[in-house]
Amino acid sequence: MKTKLLLSIIVIHILIIFSYGSNPPLEDRMQKILDKGISKYGARGVSAAVIFPDGNVWTGVSGISYDTVAIEPDMLFAIGSVTKNFVATLTLKLAEEQILSLDDRLSKWLPEYPHIDSNITIRQLLNHTSGIYMFWDNQKIWEDLMKDRTKFWSPEEVLSYIKEPEFPAGEGWRYSNTNYLLLAMIIEKATDSTLSAEFKKRFWEPLGIDNAYLSQQEDIPDNQAHIYEESDLTFQPRASHESITFGSSGIFTTAESLARWSHALFEGEILQQRSMDEMLQFVEFREVSNMRAYGLGVSLYPRSFSSGKQAIGHSGGNIGTTTYMVYLPEHNVSIVVMINAFPNKSADYITKKLIRAVLRDLNAIGFIPYFDFFPTGLGLISITVAVIINILLHIRKKKRRQHSVT
Repeated sequence: MKTKLLLSIIVIHILIIFSYGSNPPLEDRMQKILDKGISKYGARGVSAAVIFPDGNVWTGVSGISYDTVAIEPDMLFAIGSVTKNFVATLTLKLAEEQILSLDDRLSKWLPEYPHIDSNITIRQLLNHTSGIYMFWDNQKIWEDLMKDRTKFWSPEEVLSYIKEPEFPAGEGWRYSNTNYLLLAMIIEKATDSTLSAEFKKRFWEPLGIDNAYLSQQEDIPDNQAHIYEESDLTFQPRASHESITFGSSGIFTTAESLARWSHALFEGEILQQRSMDEMLQFVEFREVSNMRAYGLGVSLYPRSFSSGKQAIGHSGGNIGTTTYMVYLPEHNVSIVVMINAFPNKSADYITKKLIRAVLRDLNAIGFIPYFDFFPTGLGLISITVAVIINILLHIRKKKRRQHSVT
């Protein structure tokens, strides 16, 4: 029995080593993941970027923007709620400079609004423990938005759609775009500036990012990836939608620039360590939308999403786009995936597979996941050969027993 088990293990390991050595380069495998990801779920196009522990950057694209125009690495995507990570980082930056405090109450910065407790703190806005109603859930705002897609909505108009709070402040957790609308209002009041100007001054220029823009406050270049939901929505007026999501959404950028942001932030280049510690104080809850906990503008992904490893970052969706920004703190890797469709399962599939491919390349993944990457089914062959050997050994042993009895 021991001999049989030992032989099986040896054979499996030999085949794994052989398969590993015969694998194509990581770049080719990642490109294949992009190609398969959009075809598997019918997405039009994808742009992705990976920053490795040594700082090297890989970018990849697949599919089309529209017609026969291919997705290019410099195309802009709306990153949706990933914008919250920038707003939270800016808030923490202002706290470092003592312009505001995370424990400031709303009453210090904003007037009273119906159904909003003025004793709620900035920290409770950041981690979604304020209990404030999500204006998004009020069907009336969507009906009114559809009446005029060119209208620019003021924050005060959006707040008029707020209903009773979900729970008393600090006594629960619920994701709410209203929190980040209020944060954007506080930032502009505290700095006597605009959100876009503060992003540019404090983030884009120091990091050398020249292709990030905040919708409604900046002109966005034409090199945007066309977007799709049930149809081509690229030229549909979106001013009303973009204005109601102010603070909670609105940034347009490329996959590489977003990956560079992720790496700079989580590698400690932007905030002081004390601020990073604040950001990464997570509130845990039942898993929802690939989040199992939320800090200050950053989510903790389920380990099932990231091959068993800790992964932090943020995801987002906007009109016709889906984005994932993922950082693996144990391995100093940043991964960004953007597709020009919403909703669509391609972004989930591609992000998970890229995470696994990178971890495997770093020799940081367990035994079983290797089988996903063997070319031409060699992983399955490894298992099959081991089973055959076991059967042959069993037959041989049985014949010996019969011979000895005879």
